[in-house]
Amino acid sequence: MLFLAAANAASQTAADKLRQIPMEFWWKIGIGIAALFVAVIVLRKVVKVNKVVLAVGVLIVTSMVGFNWIYERNEPSWASPAVQWLAGFFPSKGKVDHFRS
Repeated sequence: MLFLAAANAASQTAADKLRQIPMEFWWKIGIGIAALFVAVIVLRKVVKVNKVVLAVGVLIVTSMVGFNWIYERNEPSWASPAVQWLAGFFPSKGKVDHFRS
C-alpha cells in the first residue's frame, strides 16, 4: 500500500506538468512557429521573382555583410581565414584608427 501511495503522489497530470513550464518558453516557441510561417511565405514569393533581380539582390546583401565583417572584424569564426586575407586589401576599423594618431 505504501508503494501505491508514493506512486500516486509522484504522478502528475499532463496539465500540471505544462503549468510548470515557464511562460518565456511558450513565447519562444510561438515566435519560432511564426518565423517558420514567415520564412515559408517569403520563400514562396522569392521563387516567383525574376532570377536576375534575385541574383543582384543576393549580391548586394552578401557584399554589405562581407564589407561589414571586414571593416568591423566581427565575422564568425568559420569566416575568419577569408576575412583576414581580404582585410589586407580593404580598409578596416583598426587600420583607420591607427592612421589617425
